[in-house]
Amino acid sequence: MKITILTVGKIKEKYFTDAIKEYSKRLSRYCKLEMIEVADEKTLEGASQREEEIIRTREGERLKKYIKEDSYVIALAIEGKQYSSEDFSEKIRHLGVQGKSHITFIIGGSIGLSDEILKNAKELLSFSKMTFPHQLMRVVLLEQIYRAYRIMNGEPYHK
Repeated sequence: MKITILTVGKIKEKYFTDAIKEYSKRLSRYCKLEMIEVADEKTLEGASQREEEIIRTREGERLKKYIKEDSYVIALAIEGKQYSSEDFSEKIRHLGVQGKSHITFIIGGSIGLSDEILKNAKELLSFSKMTFPHQLMRVVLLEQIYRAYRIMNGEPYHK
């Protein structure tokens, strides 16, 4: 299976970069992993809702260029469905059984994803009702995908 992590913004901190490299290396045993970053827009402090909508739309246009037609798109959004690690593993396994050979996870920038990206995703996924920095979410998502493959293969992984 191919998994694409499509994100807005760059990773700035070395500790995030190191964690991403580690989980990418671990995942290479289970799937083909692709990481794509698109540029984020500068969001001014106190931006209006309209200004934020324009920013999300611009970022969304950049993201759309990398979404493959045959990919099952899962957008990370606070209002999305929450899974246990076991259920998330089963979701990925089930998609593979259904013949979905490519999953694209989309992580928005600091103010989220455009309405168009959210509407066109096959599914919305939430890790919590809390808000997390998009850089941290990349690490959390990779860790959960890795955990999902370990569970799927009956391999031990700490709880």
